[in-house]
Amino acid sequence: MELNIGQKVSYPSQGVCLVEQISKKMIGETSMKFYSLRVLSDNSVILVPTANAESVGIRPIISPIQCDSLIEKLSTDFEPVSCDWKTRSRGFADQLQSGDVFEAADVLKKLTFLSHEKKLSFREQTLLDKSRFLIISEIINSSSADEGALRTEIDRLVELACRKHTRSQPRVMTATVH
Repeated sequence: MELNIGQKVSYPSQGVCLVEQISKKMIGETSMKFYSLRVLSDNSVILVPTANAESVGIRPIISPIQCDSLIEKLSTDFEPVSCDWKTRSRGFADQLQSGDVFEAADVLKKLTFLSHEKKLSFREQTLLDKSRFLIISEIINSSSADEGALRTEIDRLVELACRKHTRSQPRVMTATVH
């Protein structure tokens, strides 16, 4: 995958970055090419070897058509949520680390649903906030959405998904765990 200066890309767990430059650096005796990525949310810079960009999950941000699909997905029902917090937490972290914004949408819906059932742990709340951040940053950078209106719409759609899920899986957290 070849990235260009000025291109916006998604970096797993960091959100949208701007490719600021492509440079060569000497690492020991070896000359390596690096992408210099500016993280748009906090203005930090990440250097990524060009040869590793794809393997770490860097990808172009979603297209406007994919953005519409993502927004549509936010209101759909989802698979049952595991009662085992370790399994759940590991799965959510893996989904966010994948860099796939559609996986982040799944995490957002499931953790929002769980937050209606119980107070989320610190880790789960952090994952919920991270999933919301990743979705919002990707949509804002792939469309001309207003952030305030977008947050409200995302919350509305996720609540709709939670209501659908409640009808299909009404007793998730009350199940007996052995």
